[in-house]
Amino acid sequence: MPTENDLPLAGLLVVDMSQFLSGPYASLRLMDLGARVIKIERPDGGDLSRRLYLSDTEIGGDSTIFHAINRNKQSLALDLKDKDDLEALRKLLAAADVAIQNFRPGVIERLGLDYEATRKINPRLVYASITGYGEEGPWVKLPGQDLLAQSRSGVMWLNGDEDQGPVPFGLAIADMLAGAAVAQGILAALVRRGISGEGSHVETSLLEALVDFQFEVLTTYLNDGRRLPRRSSFRSAHAYLSAPYGVYPTKDGFLAIAMTPIPKLASLMQIGGLEPYLDDPSTWFTARDEIKAIIAQHVARETTDHWLSILEPADVWCAKVLQWPELLESEGFQALDMLQLVERDDGVRIMTTRSPIRVNGERPPTSRAAPTIGEHSDAIRREFNL
Repeated sequence: MPTENDLPLAGLLVVDMSQFLSGPYASLRLMDLGARVIKIERPDGGDLSRRLYLSDTEIGGDSTIFHAINRNKQSLALDLKDKDDLEALRKLLAAADVAIQNFRPGVIERLGLDYEATRKINPRLVYASITGYGEEGPWVKLPGQDLLAQSRSGVMWLNGDEDQGPVPFGLAIADMLAGAAVAQGILAALVRRGISGEGSHVETSLLEALVDFQFEVLTTYLNDGRRLPRRSSFRSAHAYLSAPYGVYPTKDGFLAIAMTPIPKLASLMQIGGLEPYLDDPSTWFTARDEIKAIIAQHVARETTDHWLSILEPADVWCAKVLQWPELLESEGFQALDMLQLVERDDGVRIMTTRSPIRVNGERPPTSRAAPTIGEHSDAIRREFNL
């Protein structure tokens, strides 16, 4: 079993001034790769995501989402309106390798902690900023919140059936994608620093991350006469792809069928109603709804396992649609070893996920739960003489 010192970013110090999801997600990924993350929090309440509840479950006084995204980090409580605490943070940034912030544009400058100010005290610092909509333009001062960023990005028109109107993703994809993007930028800047000795300013926004998320379909739109995609009116799973792409109810569950030639599917599943569409692949899109309705009626007659026993041996891309209990009980999931129990000195214990990245065949070993507000303040102040 590797130790934390064996990981690629071991020895690097990340000062995370961000809150909610996007910045903390970036520092979570860096922590999983071995970096030490010191989380800067307000003494009176800490990170606002401590009260961002996904359910009525609370663990150790904090929300499950806070625990999920801040495991294995250290908490330093600082009041940034206090000049002594602000000076302590500057001293910490002088010793840091990476800084992350997701304040609204203008706030970090008023604090005197923007990149131009911090590079004067630490030229080697890799400094990362996440905003809602960038640093310029009419949307700059608008709230950089996930649902609102999804609303402005166009991504909602790719989900659901055609008659549903815009459908948001059921996850905070803007936050997570922006966090992942800035983590990539930080890693690249650290490599560059190893060559030049100089730090960099890495920037992204929720909107930029969502635009990049759509690069395949947006490229089609931009080079295809700017024709808007039309979602299927029946069991839509992709705005652009033809039948049979979708999810179909079976006798006892649901079956997902990806890209598959209609003749092959008709033959394997013995769907007689598909004869008019066998010879002309263009109809697989133009008559997408009609084809999918025929498939759905046929699929509903048998169980999911029945269809899998026919389609999987023929190398048809298909899958049973699992809910979380089935996923967690499956051998495929258990083989990945993606869950862990993390603990804290006050007795808090929480089951959560592990890093999706393996290094030399092993997942990073972390066992500490998310910190209480200022849990490590005294030790950090002593260590860095703050």
